[in-house]
Formats: sequence, C-alpha cells, structure tokens
Amino acid sequence: MTTDQALADEIVGTIRQWVDRDVMPNASEFELSDTFPQAMFDQMCEFGLFGSTIAEEYGGLGLDIMTYTRIIEELSRGFMSLAGILNTHKIGATMIARFGTEEQKQRFLPRMCDGSFRAAFSLSEPDAGSDTGALRCRAERDGDEWVVNGTKMWVTNGVRSSLVMLMVRTPDDRITCLLVEKEPGESFEGISVSKKIDKLGYRGLETVEMSYVDHRVPHGNVLGGEEGIGHGRRYALSALELGRINVASRSVGVAQAAFEAAMRYAQQRHTFGRPIFEHQAIQFKLAEMATKLQAARLMTYDAARRADAGERVDMEAGMAKLFASEAAFEIATDALRIHGGNGYTTEYPVERYFRDTPLMIIGEGTSEIQKMVIARKLLERYPVD
Repeated sequence: MTTDQALADEIVGTIRQWVDRDVMPNASEFELSDTFPQAMFDQMCEFGLFGSTIAEEYGGLGLDIMTYTRIIEELSRGFMSLAGILNTHKIGATMIARFGTEEQKQRFLPRMCDGSFRAAFSLSEPDAGSDTGALRCRAERDGDEWVVNGTKMWVTNGVRSSLVMLMVRTPDDRITCLLVEKEPGESFEGISVSKKIDKLGYRGLETVEMSYVDHRVPHGNVLGGEEGIGHGRRYALSALELGRINVASRSVGVAQAAFEAAMRYAQQRHTFGRPIFEHQAIQFKLAEMATKLQAARLMTYDAARRADAGERVDMEAGMAKLFASEAAFEIATDALRIHGGNGYTTEYPVERYFRDTPLMIIGEGTSEIQKMVIARKLLERYPVD
C-alpha cells in the first residue's frame, strides 16, 4: 500500500504547520509539569491520527508506513511525547490488523480510529525487559475465559487506554497475546496501576506498572483466536519491527529540533564581537550534526519504504533505530554544548531534547539488542559457502 504522494505531502504539511504554531510554543508547559496535553491530544484525534494506518474499510485513513513515519517525525520535532501517545495505539492496531480474526478486526478496529478507544502495548515485566522468554505474567484457561495474574512494567498509556495488548504465558509455557478490554482509569475489575513511574524525559504521558489479580478475559479475546494461542511472541516481534521504524523517526524528529535550535542560537549569540557560528569550532560541530541527521533520516525512510514494499525489515529497522537513536543523543548533546550555560536551563528547549533522547536508545530494544538482531541477519545474508 502506497499513499498518493500529493495527499501524503498535504497531510504531513498540515501536521508540520500545527506543530510550529501550537505545539512547539507550548510543549515545555506540559513537559515540565508532567501534565497530559489534552488539547494537543484532542487535535490529534481531529486530524484522524489514531486511525492513520487503519484500513479505510474499517474507518481509518489507510496511510502507508512512509507517511506515518513522516508524521511521527513532525510530532516528535514538536513534542516527542505526542508520538508516544500515538505509537502504542498504532502497535495494537497493527497487531489486530495483521493477526486478528475477522471478528476481532470488525469489533476493534472501527472503534480505534477516532482516539476514544485507545490501545496500550504490555510486554515488559519488572524482571523481563528485552528477554521475552522470561515473562511470568500467566493466564490459565477456565472454560470460556482466561484468568490472568501477574505484573507488567513500562506500560505507556496504561491508565488512559481502553484496550491492552497483553503478553502472557499460558500453561503450555508459550506466549499468547490477550486483548484486554477495560475502562480508562487506575483500576478496573482485577486490574490496577500499582506504580506510576517518574522519568527523566518522555513526560506528559503516563508510564505505569500494572498488576493483574484474577482478571478474567473472554476466550474470544485471544489475538488470532484458537490458532493464536502460543504465537504472541511472534505477533509482538512483528509489530515491534515497525515500532523500531517509529522510534527511528522519533529520533530524527528530536534531532531535527535540536539541530534547528543550535543553528538559531549560533547565529544569534555573539562572543568576541561576532556570532558564534563564525567560529570554526562551532561550524565543524554543526556540520557534523547536520550530516548525522541526514544519514539518520535517509536510513529511516529506507526502512519505511522497504516495509511498504512488503519486505522483511528486521535488519533495516534495527539499523535505522540503532543509528538514529545514537545520532539523536549526540546531536542533542552538541546542541546543549553550543548553548553553553543557557542550554542547561529550562528557558531553552534543548535541555528537554537532551533528556528525551536516551529513551530512543533504550526503548523497543536497546542499542545492544539491535546489534544482536543485525548480526544474526548478517549471518543469514552472508553465509560461508
């Protein structure tokens, strides 16, 4: 599926204008107070972003991955947490669209388009981050229901979500995905928010620990139906493949904002009677920042285009995520250094970019995990005869 280029440019342009006009001037207000940006969320709903990649037959916009990647880049340029509000929802919609039964698609996807029925993705646990084989949250069959017990960590949108893509271990000792329906809030019939997690950055949206005690889920909410039992890990990793493109595009967006802030400051700030941009040390630093930014964007777009063409992109998505996230951290750090002491204050947004970028290095598989994924694919592509 490929979105018409003119339509894609129009949609991305509309988001860019909104980010410039309404998001960038106000992002720090919500980020510093760790307050949910309700007005920005409402506008994202009005744009139809929560149904952006959902097929038109279910009421969505049916955008391709490339256009969605560009949207995430623009949102992150303004306020990276906005991309987080959207991304876990997109992971849920992708999993249902790819692996759900037709009944599940008809039941859930139309409700997920306008933002009123949002999804959260719940894989990690306190003692099992990237190690999906160590999951302890369990679900046992009881007639036409599954009884869930366990604790999940790092659940973005956990409080405000109406649907949780919950990865559990079933009695056959395999991983299954349950579609957990709930009312938004901190507790709901056997589900509770056991801890709110304060973070260095990525603020303005909730990240929580969620506990399940004898929570019952209908058997009809096993993702993929009867045939989906035991295949949750494969379903999750397939969705996370696209999630890594998303993280790469977030990295590009934050890096773009940091670079632009550094360019403005370097031309406005004077030392020794001239703009600091005229000092060769600053010129070299900005040249390196621009080069890393361009390389990160091209790698991210290449992975998105390959995904739209139907290719497996676990290696390309891993490469894009690895390079773009590390580049964003380096660019944000250099932007702060160019600002000097001012960059260390909340008066300038570069301190927020500096705090946000470590998340992309860690989230959806650390840089070390990406290197493992890339290395394994290299063995497949370059075997010894």
